[in-house]
Amino acid sequence: MLTDGRLVYGGGGEELKVFHVRDGLGMKLAQRAGLKVGILSGRESGALASRARELGLDCAIVGRTDKAAAFAELLAAQRTAAERVAYAGDDLVDLPVLLRCGLSFAPADAVPEVAARVDRLLERPGGRGAAREMCEIVLKARGEWERLVGPFIARGV
Repeated sequence: MLTDGRLVYGGGGEELKVFHVRDGLGMKLAQRAGLKVGILSGRESGALASRARELGLDCAIVGRTDKAAAFAELLAAQRTAAERVAYAGDDLVDLPVLLRCGLSFAPADAVPEVAARVDRLLERPGGRGAAREMCEIVLKARGEWERLVGPFIARGV
């Protein structure tokens, strides 16, 4: 969901990814609110791992096509229950997690089978601010949004 789903390869065969800066800030704001933020991707991607490190995400599980098993490992490692997790996904491989987590989201361009089964279908497509939108929804519901954006407004940013 952090990318638009396209695969782009450079001349040397390296995989390239494009990330939206607003998604990154949304995840950082969620962390400032005390939430743990991570990614679970079915594809092995050096670019995604680099982005996760750059953002200082709490966990990054990549290259795991069996997302149900990876999610179970994530829950054990974080010592939490599935019901306490908000998760977003856009394709069939995400369904086992989306159907188990406490709050599920999908970007506007999710496949129909996913879009029909999530708690909230986002307005933004994957790779174009959907993660930010999800973070804003969660932070507003928790009453955290105004406190988190206040310093930006006060500085005139």
